[in-house]
Amino acid sequence: MENNTTNYNQNPIEISQSISVYLTKVYNWMAVALLVTGLVAYFTAGSEIMIQTIVGNRILFFGLIIGEIFLVGYISKRIHKISSYNATLLFLLYAVLNGLTFAVIFLVYTSESISSTFLITAGTFGAMSAYGYFTKQDLTKIGNLAFMALIGIIIASIVNFFMQSAMMHWIITYLGVAIFVALTAYDTQKLKAIAQQGFSNEENMEKSAILGALTLYLDFINLFLFLLRIFGSRK
Repeated sequence: MENNTTNYNQNPIEISQSISVYLTKVYNWMAVALLVTGLVAYFTAGSEIMIQTIVGNRILFFGLIIGEIFLVGYISKRIHKISSYNATLLFLLYAVLNGLTFAVIFLVYTSESISSTFLITAGTFGAMSAYGYFTKQDLTKIGNLAFMALIGIIIASIVNFFMQSAMMHWIITYLGVAIFVALTAYDTQKLKAIAQQGFSNEENMEKSAILGALTLYLDFINLFLFLLRIFGSRK
């Protein structure tokens, strides 16, 4: 996220307003992306042709997942070199691709449990984001530990794909919830710190807001998926 030198002439009120404007952009774009993902997933799950095309074709399904990973990496690495308009389009494209693959959960879990888990996720995310914003404690160490633990559960998930251990599945699940709860608070605090430093121009703020929205979107989505393992009712 590109942010330049702090404007030390700003008074506390101006800094507070700058933070409010920036974080409003971040949360608005995150909400738009979640809405896009949810709508695409819902309508895809309701189309037999789409389901057969995506779920029935493993090459296409995993191709979509690889495409999502590529997009996240591209946006993160190239955010300084692309325009805010292109960054926004790529972010929304990622939300659409995520919605196509997320259609699977509507086939596995009941709509009621998906809705209730979404509300639980929203409440948990909101509480931890608020904590990250208001706490005076530096969450850097917690964030770093959570990131290292995330790498660990990714490796464990790959191993368990072959082992199919129920115990490891639930260990990974509960660790995943804890990790993304921590990352939500940490990432919110980090975004607030970025806003406090200020931006050289509106374009840089817009691009930083898109990248910030992508970060929180990923926290929310992953927290939702792990909670769905716990609270979701299978059909």
